[in-house]
Amino acid sequence: MAFEFKLPDLGEGLTEGEIVKWLVKTGDPIEEGQVFVQVETDKAVIEIPSPKKGVVLKLGAAEGDTVQVGSVIIVIGKEGEKVPAIPKPSPEQPRPSVGVVGELEEAPEEEEAKKTETPPKKPSLPKGPVLAVPMVRRLAKDLGVDLQTLSGTGPQGRITKEDVQKAAKEKERKPGEAAPVEKAVKAAGKSDPYGYVERVQLRGMRRTIAQAMAKSKATIPHAAGIDEADITHLVALKARAKERAAQKKVHLTFLPFVMKAVVAALQEHPYLNSSLDDEMGEIILKKYYNLGVAVDTKDGLMVPVVKDVRTKNIFQLAQELAGLSEKARSRTIDLADLKGGTFTLTNFGAMGGIYGFPIIHHPEVAILGLGKIMEKPLVVDGKIEIRKVLPLSLSFDHRVVDGAEAVRFMNTVIEFLEDPGMILLEE
Repeated sequence: MAFEFKLPDLGEGLTEGEIVKWLVKTGDPIEEGQVFVQVETDKAVIEIPSPKKGVVLKLGAAEGDTVQVGSVIIVIGKEGEKVPAIPKPSPEQPRPSVGVVGELEEAPEEEEAKKTETPPKKPSLPKGPVLAVPMVRRLAKDLGVDLQTLSGTGPQGRITKEDVQKAAKEKERKPGEAAPVEKAVKAAGKSDPYGYVERVQLRGMRRTIAQAMAKSKATIPHAAGIDEADITHLVALKARAKERAAQKKVHLTFLPFVMKAVVAALQEHPYLNSSLDDEMGEIILKKYYNLGVAVDTKDGLMVPVVKDVRTKNIFQLAQELAGLSEKARSRTIDLADLKGGTFTLTNFGAMGGIYGFPIIHHPEVAILGLGKIMEKPLVVDGKIEIRKVLPLSLSFDHRVVDGAEAVRFMNTVIEFLEDPGMILLEE
């Protein structure tokens, strides 16, 4: 009997995924454990292995389609075996109305009989809850489609993007005539009063970033401070460590040194290595040091987390950073590597930025931005010298950290950066 494989629970509260690439096609043999599809979620691209051995009888979606958890995505069986139809909810069969307190009771049979005796000339659907994700709701609004008039073909009667697009085409089409291109462009919101525009759906990782940033700014009262560190000695130290890094086949940057300096400062100023439990009214001081590092990818900003920074040396940190950054850019990073951070670093200096106002990575209470290293004239022992200077931008949660403590923390970071010594090298 043919086996229908449904999109499994992807974890982290994710309910849907987009088919990025099929690695098999109909008729191909498939082994148990063989990766057969790449599915993109809001956070990463996940490769799904086959639970069965057999022949691919049918693919349940096309590349680019968004599928819900629980939807059949592939049918596996024996060669020549009859392919079962992938089930879809029948519009004729009533679906239970679901509210915030559970399923709503159906109307009594007597009332239903009265309704069928004298049917209204223009029946209307009940104004109950509409099952549709935010992206579909926005699309319906742009196309002028009333979701209450649609019967969803997705799981549990969920209205899909295709349902909305089909309804929009029917709405625009006159009997015996296709909708003009101009009407389609206007309906899809391709222009405004001043000319043509391009609309990009806020979806996938970009939607996740937008939600996270909005939550952080709405929840956390941000405050900020900026300063500079004279890292002339650190530059010389890194240069001396370059040969050893090459022997270890490690690409050494300044970031591991900054991470060690930050952890040393966090140990002295523990409130910057904490989170706030609003419900319990408690500040949770973390006794471990996991630093998130913002990585610029083609899909948006991702923040892999380097665990237990205090226990690792400079070269170990450099190697782990390189691996996590590559996985983030290729969207193959494990979801576990994006969680558990206690403090975040963002290096906008790599793109030429000097100072910024970084947004805190909720539920953390602080984030440190690094600007580009510049040569500046400074007074050293009464003389003007050209020194290497690193701009620093600190954003912090003013509910947990006061300005004075934030300045003290920044001063400690600067002390370690300006006189790194042996604390920043391996033992």
